[in-house]
Amino acid sequence: MVGSPVSSTRFWELYPPTSADDRAWVVVFRFGTVGQLRAWLDSPDRRRLLDEGRDHVTGFDVRKVGSAFSGWFRFGEAGGREAQAPPNWKQAMMVLLALYPTVMVLSLTVSKALTDGGVPEFLVFFVGNILSVATLTWFLMPLVNRVFAFWLVPGVARTRRRQAAGAALVIACYAFSLLVFGLTGWLTAD
Repeated sequence: MVGSPVSSTRFWELYPPTSADDRAWVVVFRFGTVGQLRAWLDSPDRRRLLDEGRDHVTGFDVRKVGSAFSGWFRFGEAGGREAQAPPNWKQAMMVLLALYPTVMVLSLTVSKALTDGGVPEFLVFFVGNILSVATLTWFLMPLVNRVFAFWLVPGVARTRRRQAAGAALVIACYAFSLLVFGLTGWLTAD
């Protein structure tokens, strides 16, 4: 596990080895766009720095982290490489679309049953989180990705009409969820 950086700027952080047995230093670079990352990876400056450090480095690897939710947004391979993930704002909209009904259904069913059964609240929340993550990972996010592929999949024509239609459909789904759970709450109120 990586600890606190010994040196950092807005764009990079340097982490020392985490134990006496570990000799690996970790450097984290941040890029604003995938294009900026690719430009750096292919740059003469990077090649020069790697050449200068060969006598001091026994090995290295490069790992790219696309976004916070990239594991839920995989759309196959593009030219032998994993396709880009949708923009973060679309990913966040999709996660909310799947997460809100999941949490509401679990709250109205499993969490209520566990709480009524005397299970401590901290365990109820833990079980709820396990069920939410499992439901999202193996059922709802793949379903949402298929339904909204016209709007999410990178490389699909990005017309203003398609962008507006996707966003409007997501907002309509939010409204429907709020209506359904609003009525459910009203019907189940004591």
